[in-house]
Amino acid sequence: MQITRLQPDRLVLSPAFSHVAIVPAGATTIYVGGQNGVDVSGAVVSADIAEQSSRAIDNVAIALDAAGATLADVLQWTVLIDADADLGAAYGAIAPRLAGPGAPPLVTAARVAGLGVPGALIEVSAIAAVLPAGDRLP
Repeated sequence: MQITRLQPDRLVLSPAFSHVAIVPAGATTIYVGGQNGVDVSGAVVSADIAEQSSRAIDNVAIALDAAGATLADVLQWTVLIDADADLGAAYGAIAPRLAGPGAPPLVTAARVAGLGVPGALIEVSAIAAVLPAGDRLP
């Protein structure tokens, strides 16, 4: 049993993302709601997009850990970035952590007019899947 990520021949081939993920029956699917670059009290950690981005991914990792998963188990990322924020700095801070082993994850990204948390420049959500213990890759 395995989770499969596909990059069909008739779609653009990218080293940064896949187009399709197939999760077999018996796997546990984990949904992580939007995480901002905030600390445990809910305060935005910095006005710097790179710092906020890094913390947002840290917060996703904490949520996944609580559900028995890791960043490597993420199949799909959704990344919302404030329209006025530096896109290069945001992706520079998170891109290395978005990719798991094997084929890259699915990624949806959008520039938005604003986010629900005042001062937030990024929001990241994730969908992960974990195979039963006996079927997990080493």
